[in-house]
Amino acid sequence: MTEKKIALGKRLRHSPLVQSLGLHPNIEDYSETELELLRSAGTIYYPTSLYEDVFLSLGKRVFPANYYRYMGDKIKQTELFTLLDIPHPHTRIYGSRQETHQIPTDFPFPFIAKIPRGSSKGRGVFLIRTQRDLQSYLKRCSPAYIQEYLPIDRDLRIVLVGAKVVHAYWRIARPGEFRTNVSLGGRISLRDIPSTALRLAERVARLCKFDEVGLDLCNCNGEYLVLEANMVYGLKGFAAAGLDIYQLLSQRVSDGDI
Repeated sequence: MTEKKIALGKRLRHSPLVQSLGLHPNIEDYSETELELLRSAGTIYYPTSLYEDVFLSLGKRVFPANYYRYMGDKIKQTELFTLLDIPHPHTRIYGSRQETHQIPTDFPFPFIAKIPRGSSKGRGVFLIRTQRDLQSYLKRCSPAYIQEYLPIDRDLRIVLVGAKVVHAYWRIARPGEFRTNVSLGGRISLRDIPSTALRLAERVARLCKFDEVGLDLCNCNGEYLVLEANMVYGLKGFAAAGLDIYQLLSQRVSDGDI
């Protein structure tokens, strides 16, 4: 008999092999039967950010690894990419007001400035063309996350589960927009997905121990660069290909891959 897998988050709720207990704000809100399931499980799937550290402290494996701790944190991702020598746009973080005076020396205009934590869908990404743009950004954001501007009109969203590609598509910026996000009018294309980029994405997922991730890659001057890792990624690219991420995840469980 196959051992029942235990999850808190709902991403595996369609899997017949997974019992999803749901998220309660207090651990005592779980029944004694549910608590015993959590105590005895070797792996907790989608433990949520609330309980991930608790289960890790108990010596349990959590899936997906490096999911919640890197979710929405561009600074941590940049540090990880740098340490692992993963190709990434030139990026620097400026923690103090005094340090920000160095930005125009380190980065010629135009360059990219981002809200480093908690932003999504391209709404925390700014094209800095002038000193005035920079000052406006610095008034609203600290620390400052500054990145070189890349003259591209598209990037690749590559979604991986267990370090294997499950879907990939181009995001092509609408005219006059430097961001490729579909939520900002970016167009999805499923054509001519380069195998070189897929292999790089799988290598990055393995190195970073990302069990589930949407990696954004771009080709600049003949080299693929990793822009960022998305743990919460849109599903319009899946819909365009007639795919369902929840069914894909359920199948990976059935196949014994996760």
